[in-house]
Amino acid sequence: MSLFVPRFEESVIVREAEAEVVGRAPTTIRLLADSSRTGGALSTQRVTLTAGADGAKPHWHDNSAEMFFLLDGAADILSGEDVVTAGRGDLVVVPPGKPHAFAAVPGADADLLIVITPGVERFEYFRHLQRIRLGEATWESILEVQDLYDNHFLRSEAWETRRA
Repeated sequence: MSLFVPRFEESVIVREAEAEVVGRAPTTIRLLADSSRTGGALSTQRVTLTAGADGAKPHWHDNSAEMFFLLDGAADILSGEDVVTAGRGDLVVVPPGKPHAFAAVPGADADLLIVITPGVERFEYFRHLQRIRLGEATWESILEVQDLYDNHFLRSEAWETRRA
């Protein structure tokens, strides 16, 4: 087991009013701290989903764990072949290499704090997703940069069955 020691000098403070916001309802992402701000320790964002909206399609990370903390509402979270329903105050941590996805429970909203550790530069990934939503880029373009963002997509029968 190796020990990663992040290197940064100053505390990272992000005021809600200063956070960059990507998207809008039904999926709003507040970019809080990227890997470069935390010396590689973590990347974090807040994702607000309305009315059963999807958050992320099934994917995995080779080098990072992903933590989901439910600030409010309820979310379905894929972890491997299991789909867990998490409610306010619940925490789910998915290890590296394990397929996962998340979405608000149908008919409900969800507000999640998401942390990836060790950190990966992810802000540009979320901006890229926004360009796809706006029709400025194709879905296939994100597949071309999967390695760059350590975000690898896959199909999940368990997720598709749950979200059908």
